[in-house]
Amino acid sequence: MKRISVDIGGTFTDCFVAWGERFVQAKALTTHQNLALGFNEALAEAGRELNVDLSDMLRQVDSVRYATTLGTNALIERKGPRIGLLTTGGFKGTVPLARAAGYGVGLDQDQQMDVPNAQRPDPLVPITMIREVRERVDYRGDIVIPLDEEQLRTQIRELVDAGAEALVVNFINSVVNSTHERRVREIFLRDYPGHMLGAIPLLLSHQVAGRKGEYVRSMSTIMDAFLHQVMYHGLGTLELNLRSTGYDKPMLVNHNSGGMAQLNSTDALQTVHSGPVSGIAASEHLALQAELGNIVATDMGGTSFDIGLVVDGGVKYYDFNPIIERWMVSAPMVHLVTLGAGGGSICTFDRMYKTVKVGPESAGSDPGPACYDRGGMRPTVTDADMLLGYLDPANYAAGRIKLNPRRAKQAIEDGLAEDLDMEAVEVCKLIKQTVDANMANGIATELRTRGYEPEEFTILAYGGNGPLHACGIAKALGVSRVLAPPFASVFSAVGAGNMNQMHIHEMSTYTVLFDANKKSLFSDYAAFNAGVEELERRGHEDLVRQGMDPASIEFRLELDMRYGNQRVQTAVVTDLHRLRSQSDVLKLIDQFHGRYGERFGAGSQAPEAGVRINTIRVCSFVKQTTVPFRGIKPSGKTRPAPAAVSERLCHYVGHNKPMNTHVYDEAALAEGTEIHGPAIVVTRATTYLVEPGWTYLAAAQGAVWFIRNQEH
Repeated sequence: MKRISVDIGGTFTDCFVAWGERFVQAKALTTHQNLALGFNEALAEAGRELNVDLSDMLRQVDSVRYATTLGTNALIERKGPRIGLLTTGGFKGTVPLARAAGYGVGLDQDQQMDVPNAQRPDPLVPITMIREVRERVDYRGDIVIPLDEEQLRTQIRELVDAGAEALVVNFINSVVNSTHERRVREIFLRDYPGHMLGAIPLLLSHQVAGRKGEYVRSMSTIMDAFLHQVMYHGLGTLELNLRSTGYDKPMLVNHNSGGMAQLNSTDALQTVHSGPVSGIAASEHLALQAELGNIVATDMGGTSFDIGLVVDGGVKYYDFNPIIERWMVSAPMVHLVTLGAGGGSICTFDRMYKTVKVGPESAGSDPGPACYDRGGMRPTVTDADMLLGYLDPANYAAGRIKLNPRRAKQAIEDGLAEDLDMEAVEVCKLIKQTVDANMANGIATELRTRGYEPEEFTILAYGGNGPLHACGIAKALGVSRVLAPPFASVFSAVGAGNMNQMHIHEMSTYTVLFDANKKSLFSDYAAFNAGVEELERRGHEDLVRQGMDPASIEFRLELDMRYGNQRVQTAVVTDLHRLRSQSDVLKLIDQFHGRYGERFGAGSQAPEAGVRINTIRVCSFVKQTTVPFRGIKPSGKTRPAPAAVSERLCHYVGHNKPMNTHVYDEAALAEGTEIHGPAIVVTRATTYLVEPGWTYLAAAQGAVWFIRNQEH
């Protein structure tokens, strides 16, 4: 296996190269003005370690895979085209009203409680760019009001004259009957042909999101239109860069769903959170191969802290109406919780509670933390970590970034020390304690709202800053073991290389498996099977078009089900790909009962209300070779610590005086190495901090366990 996988984050570009039996990790600062520059720098570093020329490497690899937060940044910065929206008459207010939740969606709890300062986000589509069209399709797909084509032409012309650079069509119930939306496209292309200079892209909502829910389907299509241009240019630049250096195979892009596809089969919306999702994909493989059971995947990078769950060694949680930035959309996405708690998170004085507030704003890579000496003036978590002694100013990021302690101290003193009436070192301790507690609270909340306790899970700490804060997070969380996985610093990039080629297709349906009024079971098996077959056909076509062997294509059927008219839907994965008898229907209902009980507690089921299927979803995928994970659990065999390369005084939370701390290099990653804290292990990619009262235990492939001593 020869493969390159890349995770382009807000601060660093992480690169992971699988070269036969060798695995190499590399990092570079993200170059936002041209993503290819950061990629080339990271890849060149990997090439030097492998002793392979960059062009030779790209000619020999079987694939290059990208995960990126480019879409997220575009949304935050509002960099996108002027969009016009065509919707059904009477539904002009659907998007502006935002299900009456527009003030709070996407905000943290503190901001949601700040009612006097509540405000909606700047709309992606201003109300002046929304036009109503006379047409109507009912919930069954029957046309109630035919499409008024003359009025449609008028509305399109008004939007074009108003400066629309992209058009979105979202008609009521178009996922059941898309005739009117498809007719709009025909009329639009006839009046505004694609070959004309300045041609405007047009997106149909039923093609972007296949489920009911008018607001979320509108926002999905609007967001896809908004991101299309920036994603096209950003990823297009990366592809041209690959072509110019000898790579002649399709570029693969990771999706929010936990799969990947070629660039020409990827929608912009599908990539928004692909970076952190890739980390969860790697966590899933690690849990299965190393038999770790339940795990919490935590990714602490330079910009954010991402939390994901993998239960029972491979079962992920999905969001089918996730929040992206400030809007709810309809798109299958591996469930994530994101906190503003990265190394670059800016620390401010909380005047209400007279303490430090960490994040959510980040210094990013440009200008970065104050200690980067690139113009940053505000204190960050990385500045605090350096002043506490955990980071070597002369050997940060393998010496590529020289840190300036004077700048960091000045930022801490000017921004926080005076308001807190504390010395700079004590402020830094408070910053570390606060950020560790914030991350621990995020993990605990995520677990306990789903009925779990932290002790039932193995905590994975990865990302550039994960191993540095692992002990602090575990201590605040009340757990005694944390695992920094192999290749921890670039673990999301590892996951980008481990994903399967996959497409997800779905359709809305109104399938009543059990009618509570008539006391009858579903019997139209042909209609159900025809829907599943159509989704399988579309997935099959997508994968064959990308060069996949038809014999290797597999399918997974998922159904969104509910009792009666409940608002809550529960996703059920079933092996019943076809219904052929009442016993199959009863088996499917029983699977739903079981899944519902696991989620909401035994006895919470309500079959007397009836059982419905709202969405049919088919995942079409081809399994890919993955990076193997072996020997991750401690073997029981230990070896003494290697000779320390240096020592320095470090400050720790809960200790009044600085403590002499031995510093080790990559020799400490040898399997079985045991080091008692306090200690620091510095590698080219990251720093492992072993706090007092903790033991460092190295496992195979560079994995590291942090184990709390019993007396602490």
